Amino acid sequence: MTLNPLTRKKLKRFKSIKRGYWSFLFLAVLIFLSLFAEVLVNKRALIVSFEGKYYFPTYGDMIPGEVFGLDYQYETNYRELNKMFKLNTKSGWLIMPLVPFDSYENDLKDSEYPPFPPSIADKHYLGTDTSGRDVLARLVYGFRIAIFFSLALLVANYTIGVSIGCAMGYIGGRFDLFFQRIIEIWSNVPFLYVIIILSSILYPNFIMLAVIMSVFGWISMTWTMRTMTYKEKAREYSLAAKALGASNSRIIFKHIIPNTMSVIVTFAPFSISSGIVALTSLDYLGFGLPPPTPSWGELLQQGWANMQAEWIILSVVSAMVITLTAVTFIGEAIREAFDPRQYTTYE
Repeated sequence: MTLNPLTRKKLKRFKSIKRGYWSFLFLAVLIFLSLFAEVLVNKRALIVSFEGKYYFPTYGDMIPGEVFGLDYQYETNYRELNKMFKLNTKSGWLIMPLVPFDSYENDLKDSEYPPFPPSIADKHYLGTDTSGRDVLARLVYGFRIAIFFSLALLVANYTIGVSIGCAMGYIGGRFDLFFQRIIEIWSNVPFLYVIIILSSILYPNFIMLAVIMSVFGWISMTWTMRTMTYKEKAREYSLAAKALGASNSRIIFKHIIPNTMSVIVTFAPFSISSGIVALTSLDYLGFGLPPPTPSWGELLQQGWANMQAEWIILSVVSAMVITLTAVTFIGEAIREAFDPRQYTTYE
């Protein structure tokens, strides 16, 4: 697909804004790595060689301990098996992830109570939480949940907001007035109270929260698209297309929406940022994802309640600051690069 010269100029402008461009690459790498988090953070081995056979437990079925000559039928403890291989009590070898714990596993010690501080020897590089679960593992998997929750929320909000807002601006009249009243009423419904009520009735999950937040999150994009559609509908190219007999759908999808794309793209990073903050806040208050789902908000609540375990709150706050700063830098760069005033000639 060949990009038009104006789009290439905008992308070149975006790449020239180093802070936003490198933040985009950094965040893209984080998202890509989060897709394969099990390869880096997981209690299962990546590969096991035993008695001339190779096993790949990470993305496979549960392998019981008796397969490797151990005296139990539940899932193999690969860290213990690795110790046996190193002590030559078992013949074979295996490769563990960099962080050999998952986000749900409780790693407890005799005569000691969690949380445990960071330890390179124990491979808890950021320590454990109050249940003995690895903080780094919960940060990684919590990031994956938060970023994809925000992306799903972004798609839902934009689909609803762009559709309704564009229809309001293009059709106008009573249709516009009707939806204005609907939005005014809906925007006065207290979002947090709705979440509290539904969380007390239903068992909250990823889909339920995404649906509830998208039901309330489309309003701002709707107002923006309504205004932009009114503006673009009155321009010469829209009037010319209508005079030439173009259908309403063609004018909307071929002329109006493409010419408002810069506004839509500009708002996207900030919508992602607000989605991450919203999910973290709900988890912190206890109305978000159910425990023991890995969550930044739940870690933040633990850190606040256990200030003596400073590694918990420092880890999650640092992760949030880095992620939200990167998203903000990307948003600023996109807003600067896609600003239509940069490419407008006034007569």
